[in-house]
Amino acid sequence: MLRQIVLDTETTGLEVSQGHRIIEIGCVELVNRKLTGNHYHQYINPRREIDQGAIEVHGITSEFLADKPLFDRIAADLMEYIAGAELIIHNAPFDLEFLNAELQRLDEGQGKVEDSCAIVDTLVMARGKHPGQRNNLDALCQRYGVDNSQRELHGALLDAEILADVYLAMTGGQTTLQLSDAEVANGEGAGGGEQIRRLPAGRQALPVIAASEAELAEHEAQLEAIASASGDKVLWRELARG
Repeated sequence: MLRQIVLDTETTGLEVSQGHRIIEIGCVELVNRKLTGNHYHQYINPRREIDQGAIEVHGITSEFLADKPLFDRIAADLMEYIAGAELIIHNAPFDLEFLNAELQRLDEGQGKVEDSCAIVDTLVMARGKHPGQRNNLDALCQRYGVDNSQRELHGALLDAEILADVYLAMTGGQTTLQLSDAEVANGEGAGGGEQIRRLPAGRQALPVIAASEAELAEHEAQLEAIASASGDKVLWRELARG
């Protein structure tokens, strides 16, 4: 079973080094590339002011967060929710730096997120697939036909839901194929009557075309970029070693 968590955060500002904190966490669960509805969403009181520039991005104010729990009250539930999953994050170093800083502030310490989760950075993935193009979430929505019309302001859960759709489209598009008995009998696919072509028996073996040295080098560079962003946790390499 492949369990993936699409995660996003909103913060009081851009720099952990300036004491900025997380104020919202949104997570969407995928199991075997299917949305389960088992989401995680939490607002957090940062106990500090929010930069005006950040408010203009996400619209979350200190007044709204005044009665929300501190991070130490939600940390255990969050870590239990994401434990063992593959985290899918757009610009993963940003969110991971904030999450790990919050974990380090806890009295007992919680290590790092990367200690219990593999990381997939969709920004790195998008740059590899679309070099030289804009690869922010809005641009990817337009490129892959994902509806983001509700995204007037950033929000962690909404952005996680949108990123889940983008990730599924970017890594293969269709996630389920369910045919009725009648469709199977008629040789129809889910596309509304499109024929499934069955190759004849006794056909010649298909040629095997090996990747070129340039393609292998590009693939390895992509793995290195993912490894750098995820603390050397690359699922592809783990599967290859396994």
